[in-house]
Amino acid sequence: MIRRPDAGARPVERRTVLLGTAGALLGVTGCTGRTTASRTGTATPTPTRSAPSPAGPSSSAPATLPRTTPWRPGPTEIHLEVKRRAVQLVEAIGAWPPGRGGPAAAGTEVAALHLPTALVAQAGPLLPSADEAALQVIDAQYGGILADSASVLVVCRQWTRHGATVRTGGTTVDVRLARTATGWTVTALHPARPGAPSAAPPARVRKVLADSRIVLPPAAQADVRSGHVHDSVLTAMRRLAGTYRMYVSVVRSGHPLDVFGTSRPSDHPRGRAFDVWRIDGHTVVDPRTPRSLVARFMRDAAAAGSYNVGGPVRLSGGTTPNQFFSDATHHDHVHIGFRD
Repeated sequence: MIRRPDAGARPVERRTVLLGTAGALLGVTGCTGRTTASRTGTATPTPTRSAPSPAGPSSSAPATLPRTTPWRPGPTEIHLEVKRRAVQLVEAIGAWPPGRGGPAAAGTEVAALHLPTALVAQAGPLLPSADEAALQVIDAQYGGILADSASVLVVCRQWTRHGATVRTGGTTVDVRLARTATGWTVTALHPARPGAPSAAPPARVRKVLADSRIVLPPAAQADVRSGHVHDSVLTAMRRLAGTYRMYVSVVRSGHPLDVFGTSRPSDHPRGRAFDVWRIDGHTVVDPRTPRSLVARFMRDAAAAGSYNVGGPVRLSGGTTPNQFFSDATHHDHVHIGFRD
């Protein structure tokens, strides 16, 4: 488990975490355990014990938290230090051993990273009141990357212990960074705020949530439950799931309000887009992932109604002008957007 160091101990460097299977990634039904990180950022789990249910409080669960494993950015990442810096901060705030929770202790951890302690006040749901916490980063993708500024969307699952009860939660944090004379530093945190779940979700929402081929992290799942995700997104998810098993990173909350570096509103906050970071077990950013698979997925997303499909493959054609695009921001995921 990623823990804060005991008092007086040398700070341990925290990095991003990616698990290699859906069960380990999201704690859906599977097991938690030690994982062996590969050089591409994925990890192979070795089951040891059952994880707490993601549905919320679990009175029958043991009062122990899952072990989590660090992940290092793969060799094809753009500006490795940017993602590493963002995830170090999220892990520093979102995980702690018994008796080391709260803003003051989090501030000590943030200061050890040579980052502003004022960032702790922006942590929101990342820093709940609990006796102990473990945090697993599912994915870290760019919300935007420019020469001197960046947005990293850190998608994570979090387990918290309250006495003898373990709860499963998690969030997505839009971490903003700026380049300085000495390297990249974090300037702000914007945690996801999906809103309350719909009291009576329609059938289309229930079908997406029940589809095992659509793997949703905590914040994205909450977005769907809220009822604020457009029907075009839900329909496309279901259609693509007929061919692929896809791992969604971001839907609505936890994404920049505007297309990064512009004043143009993003489709994400309006519930009209979703991002996919893994397809049929292949991570989009992994250089070993067949480009033909990613290209086919992008074209199928367009066929499912998306007017704006971005990814690491530059495609030609399309039914509308500029339907496909590729840039540095989208080298690690596929963006699928809708007009309505």
